[in-house]
Amino acid sequence: MNQRAPIHRRVLELFKQDGRIHPGTGMITGVIALFLAILSVLGVLAFHFPAYLTTPELRTFYTVDAMRTLLFAALLASGTIALTNIVFGRQRWLNIAAFVLVCGAVAAGGSQVVVTTSNTGHHPYLGLDWFILDLLASSTVFIIFEKLFPLYPGQPVFRGEWQVDMKHFLFNHLSVGAVLLCINFFVHRLFSWAAYEPLQQAIQSLPYLAELFVAVLVADLVQYAAHRAYHEVPFLWRIHAVHHSTRTLDWLAGSRLHIVELLITRVAVLGVLFALGFSKPVLDAYIIIVGFQAVLIHSNVKLPWGWLRYIIVTPDFHHWHHSSDTEAIDRNYAAHLSFIDYLFGTAVRGTGKRLPENYGILDNDMPGTFLAQQAYPFRKK
Repeated sequence: MNQRAPIHRRVLELFKQDGRIHPGTGMITGVIALFLAILSVLGVLAFHFPAYLTTPELRTFYTVDAMRTLLFAALLASGTIALTNIVFGRQRWLNIAAFVLVCGAVAAGGSQVVVTTSNTGHHPYLGLDWFILDLLASSTVFIIFEKLFPLYPGQPVFRGEWQVDMKHFLFNHLSVGAVLLCINFFVHRLFSWAAYEPLQQAIQSLPYLAELFVAVLVADLVQYAAHRAYHEVPFLWRIHAVHHSTRTLDWLAGSRLHIVELLITRVAVLGVLFALGFSKPVLDAYIIIVGFQAVLIHSNVKLPWGWLRYIIVTPDFHHWHHSSDTEAIDRNYAAHLSFIDYLFGTAVRGTGKRLPENYGILDNDMPGTFLAQQAYPFRKK
């Protein structure tokens, strides 16, 4: 990084580069301050333009007062970290950038910003609130668990490739409005014919927990079939290879996903659940489960799962799926219930290894930028 470049160029270069951040230089605390400052600015913007920058389905789950408290805490933490680093001369350029953003957020209203409620009709929107809340919650919970119970001790939080995975995370969350619109369109167009009312009534008559288990089982059977197709059909593999290209797994790695794969998988799974008539409370619970487990199984977390590892997909089970070791190729397809792989004979067995030795794709020809990865499946080999 050019130490003489202007601050804004050095910040942009930080997010463009691809590499780990080493502790002890002030970079880690500086990046945390910068992230909190950026989230604070985005939060203020969401307050100003909630109709265009927040998710309608998510707004019902939080209060304005709670968001003000969260925004105040982020501003306070970012400002304190940045000022401390500036005073002690630690990565001043990075912390000056963070402090300037904090000042900008405060000048735009800070935690007392007036909520704009006009123009709340139906129109396209960016899921800024979803991005902010999920990033804060996922990073806080899973980084703590990754440090307390690591699958790979010593793996850094800001490991190599974290920048490109963060861009996938950002895109996946900001595009939630357009993605939901596409999913709803294709689900109703492609699966309405399969709805059979007597079967739907039978499913909805089940006790809640039984209906939820059936929903998870059905969803994972669909995902298992789709996942095998991604691995066995050459063009679908080129789409899925984007997800497999990450060479280090943690809570953020699961965000690396091609938009086409996201749409195909969600339409297939939700389409079948829609046709079978699962109730809204069960579908809402399933969405929470799939969101949490998608982060968990990619995380660098080791817990004493015991016999549960043969029933549910755990991080070590899914890590083998991402391994490029010979014995792990095209194995461990399930996303929720590991017994599906054991039933179909696709579970990794008897390797003699506690953990995989290699991750990523075999030919290792995946480009290192977000846009290039989205274009990768359509590129001539």
